[in-house]
Amino acid sequence: MQLENFLENSASHSPEKVALIFDQRRLTYAEVETAANRLSHALIAKGLVRGDRVTIWLENSPDLVIALFAVLKAGGVFVVVNPTTKGAKIQYILNNSRSRILVTDPRRAELLRDCWSDLPYLQVVCLSGEADHGDPGSCPLQLLASSAVYADQSLPDSPPDKKAIDIDLAALIYTSGSTGRPKGVMMTHLNMVSAATSITTYLQSRASDIVLCFLPLSFDYGLYQVLMAFKVGATLLLERSFAFPHRVLQTAVRERITGLPIVPTVSAILLQMDMAQYDFSSLRYITSTAAALPTAHVSRLRTLFPNARIYSMYGLTECKRVSYLPPEQLDIRPTSVGRGMPNEEVYIVDEQGRRVGPGIVGELVVRGANVMKGYWEDPQETSIRLRPGSYPWEQVLYTGDLFKADDEGYLYFVGRKDEIIKSRGEKVSPKEVEEVIYRLDGVSEVLVVGVPDTILGQAVKAYITLRPGSTLTAANVMQHCAQELEDYMRPKFVEFRDHLPTTPTGKLSRREVVTR
Repeated sequence: MQLENFLENSASHSPEKVALIFDQRRLTYAEVETAANRLSHALIAKGLVRGDRVTIWLENSPDLVIALFAVLKAGGVFVVVNPTTKGAKIQYILNNSRSRILVTDPRRAELLRDCWSDLPYLQVVCLSGEADHGDPGSCPLQLLASSAVYADQSLPDSPPDKKAIDIDLAALIYTSGSTGRPKGVMMTHLNMVSAATSITTYLQSRASDIVLCFLPLSFDYGLYQVLMAFKVGATLLLERSFAFPHRVLQTAVRERITGLPIVPTVSAILLQMDMAQYDFSSLRYITSTAAALPTAHVSRLRTLFPNARIYSMYGLTECKRVSYLPPEQLDIRPTSVGRGMPNEEVYIVDEQGRRVGPGIVGELVVRGANVMKGYWEDPQETSIRLRPGSYPWEQVLYTGDLFKADDEGYLYFVGRKDEIIKSRGEKVSPKEVEEVIYRLDGVSEVLVVGVPDTILGQAVKAYITLRPGSTLTAANVMQHCAQELEDYMRPKFVEFRDHLPTTPTGKLSRREVVTR
């Protein structure tokens, strides 16, 4: 099976079922299927062949959902980019992935007006929205309007002939890396179908579900809400974001959602609101991943949503999901993230790669069909994460995260071996933020760390030393970061110091900076 089969099978079985709700729009499975088929044929006519990468740079919308299935149907590889991504980073992703096609909107295309010549692999820009866009940013590339494609009855309504097979790449999911440059996680159809199958199995997902998704589809947790809903023929209530909680919740109540995926940030917001005004009696389950959900949050969520089963989960982009805690275990093991999900094995090893027993802290290792193929054209980083397993035919995923297990195999997160910050469910590379701050005149040294935050999980904090005579202020730093970085990467705190601590080898020490 391939990912596009999720849509095709549901459209065949339930063509008139509402697949997607967005603002005032309600699209059936047949409508999504027809639009995706026409766009896939249009992309093929523009030269897309099996394995070509297509970057999708859009806010959550039906066009984004249609585009990713169209790319899959054409045998391509989709690259969904956060809509708040800034120009330098989108350029890097387009060039690193060697994307031939960009799907975006006129406003974002305009942001690239001065750098078309710096995108040598890009050949086609597909514009989302109204058909008459003009020429955004004096774009010298071929232009395609998605709305015109959807309305073009000369394009076939049926899928193009299959070119890809399940071991071919389906997606590159870019995630922050220790080098400061995002890494492209290579996920095949088999990887993603396996992950979706396991998750929908333990969630007992069904066609009658109505699942709310306000998470960005560039975040794999958000992306999989689309894939899993379409896999079982459910309805997805798609929102742009959770920026206006009351409006989102009012819509959720009106549509009588049954599934609510959240991250700890959203949990904290919900717990600060008057939830008594909302009727969530239809809610069947709540899921939480990214950073660990505080046990106090779990207790209060159970009170607010007494009919919902709460699933505390752990995962990472490199394999999507690792574990889940069955809701009936919440009272027994409130701090656990559960055991490995169906069709997956997890275990903990010491520094020498030897399996350790209960209660011993070590690195978590994952084996299963959901494990990535590696990092895009980065064999060095791949070799750190994918290593030979217990059997000669396999490579397993070393997560870089420290865990311990109890006597029954339930996992407990201890800490991260690397220094990646997890804020609002997104990974933030300290080095990437530091490089942006270093561009400011007057900055001498910078250390960026994650500090505990009840809302964000971790907040980004920048420690800075200034050159003599510099009058740079915290407001200057934050304004600069707002112009250069996605919102979740921006420092919440800026602290100036006369000196920053160093290690014995002379390197700046993140560990010591927060203890002094």
